[in-house]
Amino acid sequence: MKDNLQEKPLVNRVAQSGLIVINLGDYFPGEDIVAFDLADYLFKGFVLKEKDFREALANFDWTNLEGKNLAIFCSTDAILPLWSFMLVTTYAEPYAKEIYQGNKEEFLKFHYQKTIQQLDIDKFDNQRVIIKGCSDKPVPAFAYNELTKKLRPVVKSLMFGEPCSTVPIFKKKA
Repeated sequence: MKDNLQEKPLVNRVAQSGLIVINLGDYFPGEDIVAFDLADYLFKGFVLKEKDFREALANFDWTNLEGKNLAIFCSTDAILPLWSFMLVTTYAEPYAKEIYQGNKEEFLKFHYQKTIQQLDIDKFDNQRVIIKGCSDKPVPAFAYNELTKKLRPVVKSLMFGEPCSTVPIFKKKA
């Protein structure tokens, strides 16, 4: 039996199958996502005092955001003026790569939506595509639906999972 194994080389049938595997984890932002909670700058967690707020922002070390993504949100039920978010953006803009009004989870949804919209789908035309089901990054469920909507009109077939075990999602009728 040992001789039979040596005579036949191992063949990667998945690689030879022509399947294209998309791992949404590959599109996870490469830069850190920093959360900026406006609640930390409110009087008693609910009242924005403009003078104090402006002073706190002026004294904040914005250089710590260099090349990072910023998610600006408020974790309390405070009613904030729109300009409070705008003011944070003004200070952060020279340093942060991307600025989003919302928490980290909402930022990821925004990031994936933008990334998938910009995806060049020509290479998937009439191809058999698998959207990988597992990732070492926290991919929002929303991204799988967005990618499905983007690919369905052009692919020959769309599957979910791993190449060795897929769930069929769509197959173009002949």
